[in-house]
Amino acid sequence: MKLTKTFNSFFNNEKSGGLLLLFVTICSLYFANSAYSHEYVAFWHKDLGGHSITHWINDGLMTIFFLLIGLELEREIYHGELSNIKNASLPIIAAIGGMIIPAGIFLALNYGTATQNGAGIPMATDIAFAIGILSLLGNKVPASLKVFLTALAVIDDLGAILVIAIFYTSSIVFMNLAIALVIWLLLFVLNRMKIHNLLPYLIGGAIMWYFMLNSGVHATITGVILAFVIPFGDGGKKTSSYRLQHFLHKPVSFIILPLFAIANTCIAIESDWHEGLNHPNTFGIILGLLVGKPLGIILFSSIGVTAGLCALPKNLKWAHILGAGMLGGIGFTMSIFITILAFKDPETIVFSKIAILIASLLSGFFGFFYLKYTLSKKQNLKS
Repeated sequence: MKLTKTFNSFFNNEKSGGLLLLFVTICSLYFANSAYSHEYVAFWHKDLGGHSITHWINDGLMTIFFLLIGLELEREIYHGELSNIKNASLPIIAAIGGMIIPAGIFLALNYGTATQNGAGIPMATDIAFAIGILSLLGNKVPASLKVFLTALAVIDDLGAILVIAIFYTSSIVFMNLAIALVIWLLLFVLNRMKIHNLLPYLIGGAIMWYFMLNSGVHATITGVILAFVIPFGDGGKKTSSYRLQHFLHKPVSFIILPLFAIANTCIAIESDWHEGLNHPNTFGIILGLLVGKPLGIILFSSIGVTAGLCALPKNLKWAHILGAGMLGGIGFTMSIFITILAFKDPETIVFSKIAILIASLLSGFFGFFYLKYTLSKKQNLKS
């Protein structure tokens, strides 16, 4: 299977970004639990223009991350793996299973409790971390497995965006929401008029973000809907969409996501931290990511293939799908993001983050060694 130049660039960029995320997360946890703990944690909660630094990162800079996700989704739909329904069917069905089963496991443990709102937490996959772990396996990884995991994670991101928009929206200020949508419609008209200059779209997007921020709908959704009014054209290198996507890749991977990871993992872990793991919420997160993700992905993929809705690529085995499902349990960025939206209680948020870190670490560990064993076994059979 031949990989496009654009896909290879995307895969390699996410790989590097994932490894950087791992490094900064370890550093953040170290400083949060060092002799400088108080000063370090206080810095990220320091007031800046009426909001904490962490709040500006989560509601401001992460909008740019969601803009990039939107641009990538658009490209996948028009020219990528999602442009062909036959190729897209398997990762779409797998992603649906990878969202429904983890949420179901979480709700089975938390329904009717104060933490049932966290059902969206184990539904997410961190694309940078998942691809970063897969890349460590080197050239033994089939191209179709890289494409499957990437498409799965992209669809998963779309699912997470829909979950945030539908279930994690507070009381709506309809006037502000209406103004934001009117601005979006004006930008859509500019698109139809074939205005390719990025400046009016970016200025309009910034104004739209302000009104969305004050509408009750989470401001980061602005990034996604803005992406779909930026002119795509033929998708070539000279188009506005391609230029913006290409420009944003490195700042997002090497500045915005690391800042998000640092600010949201500055967790001072107390000596009794393990006691929080007995709660249905944390247990639901760990079980949902660690067991629910691979179970949902392999189960729905199997049902889809058996029912004739999709087909397994020739050089992809069920063992590969299971391994990809394990890596899908690395929630991290999106899971932490949803945690912040789902809960208000600081203690619940901290224990949820610890559960996400544990589940993501174990998912990455098991996924890596399972695929390493599976791919090595295949190589041995060939030789």
